[in-house]
Amino acid sequence: MRQLEDRVGLGWRPELAAGILAHADRIDVLEVIADDHFADSRSGLRALRTLAAQIPVVLHGVSLGLASTEPLDRGRLHAMARVVDAVRPAFWSEHLAFVRASGIEIGHLAAPPRHADTIAAVAANVARARDAVGSAPLLENVATLLEPPGSDRDEARFTADSAEAAGAGLLLDLHNLHANATNFAFDPIAFLDALPVDRVRAVHLAGGRLVREQGGGTRLLDDHLHDVPDPVYALLREVARRAPHPLTVILERDGHYPPIAHLLAELDRARAALREGRRDGTAVTCSAPPPPPRHAAIPQAVLARLYVDDRARERFLADPATAARGLGLAPAQANALAAIDREGLRLAASSFARKRDTRRA
Repeated sequence: MRQLEDRVGLGWRPELAAGILAHADRIDVLEVIADDHFADSRSGLRALRTLAAQIPVVLHGVSLGLASTEPLDRGRLHAMARVVDAVRPAFWSEHLAFVRASGIEIGHLAAPPRHADTIAAVAANVARARDAVGSAPLLENVATLLEPPGSDRDEARFTADSAEAAGAGLLLDLHNLHANATNFAFDPIAFLDALPVDRVRAVHLAGGRLVREQGGGTRLLDDHLHDVPDPVYALLREVARRAPHPLTVILERDGHYPPIAHLLAELDRARAALREGRRDGTAVTCSAPPPPPRHAAIPQAVLARLYVDDRARERFLADPATAARGLGLAPAQANALAAIDREGLRLAASSFARKRDTRRA
């Protein structure tokens, strides 16, 4: 059995502060949402440093949009650099997502079209982040309620290619993987086999719920409001079995908070899954996939508008082919957009709207 110094901890939330500090001996690490501290005063950042002196802190970003085909916002980058400089975390992380395009704020993490143009944008944005912050972020896979149109490769290939192009490590969100595998009927173990496991440095655990489609089916929504399900612990065992190095595992919870004892029990279950995986560990080689086909790159601004503009979305859903042609896209782009998963678009737009409403509140 490999003896590795894995760390298991919680996402820091003010609602959990008392329980976390009362049980600091059972929490190896805390993950703090960096964006919550972008506007902190010096005294606010000192408080964050004080927390980090009690329990090691890593930082997590949610608004940069590393997979945007537009350059990162300089103000957000400088704010991130300020928080990282104050805390000096072992690492910081962000998402393989876009959150805005051409001035349209989506309000949450949107999965980008998975093709070479996006990967080149990820590499450029990670380079900008590295220059501004002093270190590159770990890249996190995102949950999505629809497959991004105009993609030429699957999510596993996109994640691996992005990490390679950016020269960055990975934060593997296992509930995001579980949700996408459930919604789009792919094998999550094959996803793990396609990843360069040597780049996986951290893991997220969370829970979600089923949402209903108009046609009566369901999709799994990653909402961070529920317990970690059994399949996610099983995936954690698989990651531990493959990884030859220590992992930092973070349990995310964003609401419907149970007693702290319940969350500590989830951490213990994660530790048990890590031990089981380490005990059965075997090396797994990432096999090189075939080159992807040519793609029809759909501008992210087009997708952002469909997510945010209710009228534009309804016009599009009424006649996707005609609406797509009317956007001035090339024929291949219009065809790819017209083939979008309509129910996935509805559900994603609804989810993004709820996120925007929550932030305004």
